[in-house]
Amino acid sequence: MVDAHRTFVIVGGGLAGAKAAETLRAEGFTGRVILIGDERDHPYERPPLSKGYLTGSEERDSVFVHEPAWYAQAQVELHLGQTVTSIDRDTRCVHLGDGASVRYDKLLLATGAEPRRLDIPGTDLAGVHHLRRLAHSDRLRQVLAALGRDNGHLVIAGAGWIGLEVAAAARGYGAEVTVIEPEETPLLRVIGPELGQLFTDLHREHGVRFHFGVRLTEITGQDGMVLSARTDDGEEHPAHDVLAAIGAAPRTALAEAAGLTLADRADGGGIAVDTALRTSDPDIFAAGDVASFPVSGRGALTTDRVRVEHWANALNGGPAAARAMLGKDVVYDRVPYFFSDQYDLGLEYSGWAPPGSYDQVVVRGDAGKREFCAFWLKDRRVLAGMNVNVWDVTEDIQRLIRSGARQDLDALADPGVPLGSLSTDPA
Repeated sequence: MVDAHRTFVIVGGGLAGAKAAETLRAEGFTGRVILIGDERDHPYERPPLSKGYLTGSEERDSVFVHEPAWYAQAQVELHLGQTVTSIDRDTRCVHLGDGASVRYDKLLLATGAEPRRLDIPGTDLAGVHHLRRLAHSDRLRQVLAALGRDNGHLVIAGAGWIGLEVAAAARGYGAEVTVIEPEETPLLRVIGPELGQLFTDLHREHGVRFHFGVRLTEITGQDGMVLSARTDDGEEHPAHDVLAAIGAAPRTALAEAAGLTLADRADGGGIAVDTALRTSDPDIFAAGDVASFPVSGRGALTTDRVRVEHWANALNGGPAAARAMLGKDVVYDRVPYFFSDQYDLGLEYSGWAPPGSYDQVVVRGDAGKREFCAFWLKDRRVLAGMNVNVWDVTEDIQRLIRSGARQDLDALADPGVPLGSLSTDPA
C-alpha cells in the first residue's frame, strides 16, 4: 500500500530504461512507473542498428525490448516523443517540453549518449549520416542498398566499432567503402596497436580502403548532395554518402543543469554514481551510457571509475538501478563487456585496457586464422580479454579479470591449458 502512492520516473527510452521498468514490476513495485523517451519508437536495443538490422538479416520488430502491448499490461506509462527540459530537485519534479510536469519519488536518468559531430564544412549536406538511433539505421539501410545497386561510394570517418561494423554491412550490399582514421590502426583506443592490423587485414580482404593518419577537412557537394570528402593531406575521396562515426558523448545536460555531480572528462565524463548507481542526489539514479561508476579495487583495473557505452551495461545497469531505487542492497560491479560481428568474424571483449594501462599482450590460439583469445596485462594481471571466433570462454576471462591474480604467461598462452584452471589467487 505504501508503494501504491509512490511514483518512479525513468528518463530515457532505451534498453536501460526499459529494463529498469521491467525490473520494478518484477520486484513487486505497485506504484506508478512513468517512462519518458524523446523518440517516438518504443524502447529498443542498439546493437542491431549496426549489425543484424542494418545488414538486412534481422527484421525491424526484432530490435524492440518488449512488445508494444507489454507496457500497458505492466502498467508502465509511456511518454514517447517527449523531451524532459529540466529537473527541479527541490519539488522533485521533471518538466516536459510540452509544458507539463511530473512529480517523482525516485528518478532514473538513462539518457544515453549522442553521436559526436564533424566540425567541418559540408556536414549539412543530405548525404551526411550518423548512427545512433533507429531512425538513423532505417535511413542508412536504404542508403547502403542504393549504393550497392549503383556502385556508389561511402566514406566513413572513424575506424571504431561503429565505423567498422557499418563498413562490413556496406560491403555486404556491394557499396564501395573508404574509411578515414586519424590513428595508425583501427580501434587503437580500445585494443591498442598490437591487434589493430588484424582488423585492417580483415576489411581489406573484403575490399575496404583505409586512409590512416589523416582527418576529414571538408565534404563537398552540389545541389545538397555529397560529391567527395577531402582530408588534411590534400587528397579528395569520391563519396556519395559520408558516415560520421567518431564516437559519442554522454547526454549530461539535464544532470548538469540540476546540479548533479559529473565525472571528470578524463574518466569518460558522464554522471558520477556510487556502487548502487545513485547520483549525488539520493533520490536520483543513473544507468547505461550516461553513468560513470566506480571500479577502483576491482581486479587489476587501473582507474577509479569508468563509463561504458555498450549493450551489456544498459542490460544490467537498468535492473541494478531499479533495485537500488526500491531500497535493496545493490553493488554494481559488472566487468565491462561488448561484442562485435564483422563479416565472418565474431568477438567478445571483457574488461578495460586502453593504451598506456597495460604492459603486455598475450595471444592464445591462431591469430592468423582469426581463432584466438588475446589478453591485455599489467604486471602479469589480466586487465582485459578478447575472444575472436572462440566461444563459451567469457565467464572464465571475466573471472581472471576479477581476481587480479598474477598469471603464468606460458599457461595463459597455451590453448591446451583450460582457462578455468588458471590461477585466481590474488596473492
